[in-house]
Amino acid sequence: MLLKILEGRAYRLQFPWIGVVNRSQQDINKSVDMIAARRRERDYFANTPEYKHLAHRMGSEHLAKSLSKHLESVIKSRIPGLQSLITKTVAELETELTRLGKPIANDAGGKLYTIMEICRMFDGIYKEHLDGVRPGGEKIYHVFDNQFPVAIKRLQFDKQLSMENVRKLITEADGYQPHLIAPEQGYRRLIESCLVSIRGPAEAAVDTVHGILKELVHKAINETHELKQFPTLRVEVGNAAFESLERMRDESKKNTLKLVDMETSYLTVDFFRKLPQDVEKGGNPSHSIFDRYNDSYLRRIGTTVLAYVNMVSSTLRNSIPKSIVYCQVREAKRSLLDHFFTELGAREIRQLSKLLDEDPAVMERRTNLAKRLELYRSAQAEIDAVAWSK
Repeated sequence: MLLKILEGRAYRLQFPWIGVVNRSQQDINKSVDMIAARRRERDYFANTPEYKHLAHRMGSEHLAKSLSKHLESVIKSRIPGLQSLITKTVAELETELTRLGKPIANDAGGKLYTIMEICRMFDGIYKEHLDGVRPGGEKIYHVFDNQFPVAIKRLQFDKQLSMENVRKLITEADGYQPHLIAPEQGYRRLIESCLVSIRGPAEAAVDTVHGILKELVHKAINETHELKQFPTLRVEVGNAAFESLERMRDESKKNTLKLVDMETSYLTVDFFRKLPQDVEKGGNPSHSIFDRYNDSYLRRIGTTVLAYVNMVSSTLRNSIPKSIVYCQVREAKRSLLDHFFTELGAREIRQLSKLLDEDPAVMERRTNLAKRLELYRSAQAEIDAVAWSK
């Protein structure tokens, strides 16, 4: 019956039966070593007639080899799953470490380099918003294409040049001595009264663009992952950016209002030289200064001034956005943090360390994650070596 079992005829297994001859208690008492016991086992199967034909697959040595081969096969079958699990874990650890950020250098140069790199990342994201890679910059174009022209249109120059207002300014401009040929001072006062009102929309455009640029700073700060690691640096970068934008706004407002003032202070003479000349320039000089201009004459003055003001406002509608872009948008792209960088170079290591005030708990977690990641990568390399071996 035992022979039938060993041959697999009585009860068939997935893996063949393997017979062994263990050391007896007497052998153990006599301190028979394992080498001698294995030799006696081989002799037993080789010389016993019933098992002689099975001797090549009997014995403890064959059992050990078979189990080892089976174990190796099982391990190799599990390797793809282990590789997948380890790869997934490594990716999760790397993602977590990236979220926590790089460890902080100990020396002043390393700390300064870290701060500069983070600032450059913020600056790059900010420029992407202005250049259209990220959303937000298009709002500036909306100011120039919609809000600013509408604000100028709302000034309603035609109402400012009503008959009553034209009459009032023309007569007041002459003073006690009426004009001889044309009321030049009256023309100038009418034009100036209209063009000066453009200062309001011009200032509003500067302030609106300033608000958009500040809004983009907030967005860029929130999108700069590295700044989340250091709250103090985050605040400092934001404050530095806002201070720069304030300086740029002041410079832009000064230059933009100069454009309006230049048009107000010096008129385009050629415009008036091309107007048709009329012999009857005014009313009857013998009449009162307040009634010597007839309505048609005053209406013609109002029409002429309106045409000139519309021409100038059309010019300013194009030149003011250019001034704003040059003084604010362009400068924000070029030198938003330049003052901050200059000031950073003079700081001592203690001040730099204060900017990189990372939470100790975060530092400890990063260290632990780095150790785990090293262990998983080592295991990954060893498993890969086994998987590729023959």
